[in-house]
Amino acid sequence: MPTLLANFSPRLSAPLLTRACAMLAVIIISLPTAASAESFAIDGSAGNRLMATSIAKFDSPWAMSFLTDEKLLVTTKPGKLWLVSTDGSKRSVSGVPRVAVGGQGGLGDVVPHPDFAENQLIYLSYIERDEKSSNRGAVVVRARLDMSASPRLINLQRVWTQIPKRRRGGHFSHHLAFGPKGSDQQGKLFITSGDRQEQKPAQRWDMALGKIIRLNDDGSVPENNPFQNRGELARSFWTLGHRNLLGISFDQNGRLWSHEMGPKHGDELNLIKPGQNYGWPVVSNGDNYSGAEIPDHDTRPEFAPPKAYWVPSIAPSGLVIYSGDHFDQWKGQAFIGGLVSRALIRVSINGEDAREAERFRWGKRIREVEQGPRGALWVLEDRAGGRLLKLDR
Repeated sequence: MPTLLANFSPRLSAPLLTRACAMLAVIIISLPTAASAESFAIDGSAGNRLMATSIAKFDSPWAMSFLTDEKLLVTTKPGKLWLVSTDGSKRSVSGVPRVAVGGQGGLGDVVPHPDFAENQLIYLSYIERDEKSSNRGAVVVRARLDMSASPRLINLQRVWTQIPKRRRGGHFSHHLAFGPKGSDQQGKLFITSGDRQEQKPAQRWDMALGKIIRLNDDGSVPENNPFQNRGELARSFWTLGHRNLLGISFDQNGRLWSHEMGPKHGDELNLIKPGQNYGWPVVSNGDNYSGAEIPDHDTRPEFAPPKAYWVPSIAPSGLVIYSGDHFDQWKGQAFIGGLVSRALIRVSINGEDAREAERFRWGKRIREVEQGPRGALWVLEDRAGGRLLKLDR
């Protein structure tokens, strides 16, 4: 503190000088250090501890995906795509399509092609508005990512359009996952498509709402999808009977998992199997916001029940099935971001049984969670000023 010390006169009496030095010491001790400002501990409900390091901040971040050990892409709801380094530096990516922002809609998910190192292709979901009707719906495009000093998207191609568009501003879902290499789903693109807050479309064959979609990487429809005799649109469906799916991930055994927000409560974690109907809006372990009861899953055995559900709601967003060695005791377990629950939630998975095992809380809404290349967990906090955090031992 040279500027403070320079103001002290050498003619000060010894008692005054001693008192001034004591006050200065208090000021110095009370100032936060760089480490305390950037890192903090998070204690879990089961006694585990994570160390969080703040990497970068964003305006309403929504999703992220790693491209390399040092680079990842982060989307923000208002429509910006960022190329981010693990040291915290970030560059805006140009060439992003015009995004309709409002309600739950905006720029959505981003994932690299499984062969990104060779073809530099990424897939991006977002909400577009129909100029004539003002109806909105989700779109998935792919583009080549130029990672030069001024990163940009090149040669955008539409892969999928959510049909039909609707005026309502919620339950778009539009999360993406590629089947892992070496599995029978290798190279297949899975897209979550929400019910757009209309419920009944989740059971209709002529609407791609309330469904999980399965496509080839170019947007064409695989011939072995389960619903080949329900109409042209239904040929793209993998499963139906969903509400608002904001997390989708494969485990190390090649099984697909997804979670979805229930109505007033009854959020679900589902093991996704081709051709199954998950029951919305006919059954749910939650009730409607009006208070009207909905029959539980066990009353209708023809519908696939969730492997875990939550009452009260956790408002799940983001999902990863951990496969790394860094937290080897958690291999094969799920991590779910919680919005209303303001927690990172660890779910133990044993075969097809799943149960909540632990919550890590630090008072923030968690929008997204991913596994980093070296096995650390990475999360995005929701809303303005949301941080990208690296969670380590």
